[in-house]
Amino acid sequence: MINNMSNSPITIDADILSGEPVFTGTRVPVRALFDYVDDGMSISDFMENYPSVTQEMVHLVLRMAANRVCAA
Repeated sequence: MINNMSNSPITIDADILSGEPVFTGTRVPVRALFDYVDDGMSISDFMENYPSVTQEMVHLVLRMAANRVCAA
């Protein structure tokens, strides 16, 4: 398993979903979180459907995305 950074909530590994970013320790694509939000669903809905993803992981991914957007 290859993490982009130590303790990262995101893993990118060619052997997991062909290298699509997933929540670390799962096979849940990070894109699924953004798709849920884009479709007007709540983070709670997402977490109910993907119980292997923790609230902390979701918050870290959202923080990473915000930092990336705001740094531009």
